[in-house]
Amino acid sequence: MAKTFSRPKCLSEQETHYCPGCTHGIIHRLVAEAIDDLQISGRTVGIAPVGCAVLCYNYFTFDFQEAAHGRAPAMATGIKRVRPDLIVFTYQGDGDLASIGMGEIVHAANRGEKFTTVFVNNTVYGMTGGQMAPTTMPNQKTTTSPFGRNVEEVGMPIRVAELLASLATPAYISRQAAISPKYIVRAKKAIRQAFQYQVEKRCFSFVEVISTCPTNWGMTPADALKWAEKTMIPYYPLGDLKTPESVKEE
Repeated sequence: MAKTFSRPKCLSEQETHYCPGCTHGIIHRLVAEAIDDLQISGRTVGIAPVGCAVLCYNYFTFDFQEAAHGRAPAMATGIKRVRPDLIVFTYQGDGDLASIGMGEIVHAANRGEKFTTVFVNNTVYGMTGGQMAPTTMPNQKTTTSPFGRNVEEVGMPIRVAELLASLATPAYISRQAAISPKYIVRAKKAIRQAFQYQVEKRCFSFVEVISTCPTNWGMTPADALKWAEKTMIPYYPLGDLKTPESVKEE
């Protein structure tokens, strides 16, 4: 029989520490497949700050750097400017990127830094205890909002992709999801495109991936997938929000 499925070369054989039903593993594979497809593993550097993916260096076979909480874009900027020949990407969660690191990602995108960001949005601080994040949905219960997110007190969830897409600087900004095969296929295409733009030295590239966190949501993995599709996607619509070509057209 023909072999139709195999581990990407960029993924190690290390067993991950993620909770059952976590979609980080899927996103790791999509990143690895994109890097394999583009044949850039020998010059790729990933950056992971504090968060569920803090141990990323164990799961990929190329170089990785650790960054302080929220500061991955700053580190990526430094590496890419000193070594523009490298392919540099940050892998960040919503608590990290959209809260303590919001200033970092906004200014990096506004400067047009030519690295790539994979932004995993599961609406909570996953690693540090399930606290409310800037992306937590209205009325969603977390350890710091046990009665649900009160938007009158803390505001509505921040749509990071739309925020970055509003900047005048050319960029590739996309939002996809890792919650069912049809969405995962589209996410793979977007992540590959993001790296392709960097290979071509075109622009800053950013892919937000709607994800689940069954443990901190207090749901089964199956129920978490359903909740993400029913609740998150209507508020966080999927698709490409900005491309460098669309900026030129304007």
